[in-house]
Amino acid sequence: MLDYDREAPRYDATRGGDARAGAAADAIEALMSLGLAAGESPGLAAGVRIADVGCGTGIVTMRLVRAGRSVIGIDRSAGMAAVAAGRLPGRITLGNVTRVPLASRSVDVVTMVWLLHLLPAAGVAAAVAEAGRVLRPGGLLITTVGKNDAAFAGADDAAAIVGPVRARFDYDQTDRLARVLAVGSGHGLALAAQATFAGMGQGLSPRRWRTRLRADEMPWAAAAGRERIDTVCAELARLPDQDRARPDPVYQLAALRKDLLLVGTPGRGR
Repeated sequence: MLDYDREAPRYDATRGGDARAGAAADAIEALMSLGLAAGESPGLAAGVRIADVGCGTGIVTMRLVRAGRSVIGIDRSAGMAAVAAGRLPGRITLGNVTRVPLASRSVDVVTMVWLLHLLPAAGVAAAVAEAGRVLRPGGLLITTVGKNDAAFAGADDAAAIVGPVRARFDYDQTDRLARVLAVGSGHGLALAAQATFAGMGQGLSPRRWRTRLRADEMPWAAAAGRERIDTVCAELARLPDQDRARPDPVYQLAALRKDLLLVGTPGRGR
């Protein structure tokens, strides 16, 4: 797995930077506007509380700050949290997605952007459970789902070559929407709305696809085997415009609302 402490200083520059973060934040804002209004979450008159869990460098978190809102970021990587703290002084804390340092029913919105795909199935289950715990009834969990599907949302020539092999060997994505919804249902969370946004400037050229496949940057490539990957790379090498980036990936966001009828005694922060 990537060493996020070491990667933190250059992470944004290699992941779409401000353009991608802005697109993500805009999509989150749209879902919050729609979902919170429909959910009638209690406490909104006093200001919305947002917890960005797995906030990374805070490049998306900072874009959620508005007058009247309380926004905090949580990340387990000290390196990433340090970068985020530079953007949002006093609003960033260290913590694990499977044990969030917040009291039960204490926030209106939990965001998890590009996070669940990094976790094993048990980790996804724990993360969604924690979101359910800290959300107020009527609140929203907004998370990216099916992250590895993003590069195949378009019908470009490179994706058409890579897609069938990837579909065969990337069969156990832990952040698939169906899996997240199944876990969420056990914690009073149900699908409220969906949105998409583009990963600005992240489209891959055929040459870049080949580099990433041969470097085993995609976990499913190792499962496919070297011979099969070599065949895919040979097909990619025959495409025109080897250095022209194909369409940007399209990420999926899902908003899950916590059941308004859930009641109980608020727990203490962890």
